[in-house]
Amino acid sequence: MTDALLSALRQSDPDRHAMALLAPAEARARLVTLYALNLELARAPLGARDPVLAQIRVQWWIDHLTALDHAQPPAHALLQAVHEAWGRDAAMLAPLAQARLRDAEREPFGSAEALEHYVDRTAGTLMRLAARAVRMPAAAYPVVDAQAMGAGLSAWLMAEPALAALGLGLQDPALRRGLADSGMAAFLSAATGRRAVPRGLGAVLYPGAAAGRALRRLARGQGPEPPSDFLRRLGTARLAISGRWWVDH
Repeated sequence: MTDALLSALRQSDPDRHAMALLAPAEARARLVTLYALNLELARAPLGARDPVLAQIRVQWWIDHLTALDHAQPPAHALLQAVHEAWGRDAAMLAPLAQARLRDAEREPFGSAEALEHYVDRTAGTLMRLAARAVRMPAAAYPVVDAQAMGAGLSAWLMAEPALAALGLGLQDPALRRGLADSGMAAFLSAATGRRAVPRGLGAVLYPGAAAGRALRRLARGQGPEPPSDFLRRLGTARLAISGRWWVDH
């Protein structure tokens, strides 16, 4: 099943596909199932226009993930793969689903603090779980948190035009520049502390090829620009060759 998920991940989330392949082999099944689950959870509330139906879809994932600490999964391919890879630890993935209840509400974000809290619950939780999967040392977790905030803000701000159409954007577009500055500051903090991350484990902290560039553009008042396929391949090649996961400033 992991091979099928890996193939699907390559199509839908090529950056995390590369991250899973470049991480230690013993963590690969956990990472592939984690990243595949993250894709499903991100889609779940956005596939229903009715907020109540969106909440029901997310709650289904919450209930089944929470139950994996004491029960076998239902006849669902992804849940079975998650349970096989994570065992009873699979219940720790439930907060990823719980954070998506915010998406089901279809409410815009009214402050930078509200969005940063959301990013910590989504991108932050995801990166911390990935760090756990590769047995990241405890001393590295402040770096993990900072890198997740930078990566999460960059990804969210690049997606904001599409999210705004669903009622999930910013109430005040003027917040973009400050959020971009916060993302760059988080990346700088992570880069400064990078020696706490053992070589070979940093792949799970990779933020994507255009993360830093996107934040710099937004801080200048320019619109987001998704990375080209060439830039994406170049970024993952550099990650593979040099292990450089941090963002240049």
